[in-house]
Amino acid sequence: MPILRLKDIRTMSPKDRRKKLTELRTELVRVRTMIKAGGAVENPGRVLELRKAIARILTVESEPESAEGTEAIEKEKGSKKA
Repeated sequence: MPILRLKDIRTMSPKDRRKKLTELRTELVRVRTMIKAGGAVENPGRVLELRKAIARILTVESEPESAEGTEAIEKEKGSKKA
């Protein structure tokens, strides 16, 4: 089960997303440090879950920027066809 669902991330405010991103990155560093030190990790799959959650947040953060870029590209393609 994912740590954060995409719909939950989208409903968060940008400030909350940045705060959650910081928390997840901190936890990822902590788990990776534990692994490197040779300690027993409760859930080894947690690393993958954390990485995916971080990627989801970063994707949602960059969506408005990429949507604007995509619209500009589509307009440019449309004007070249005509």
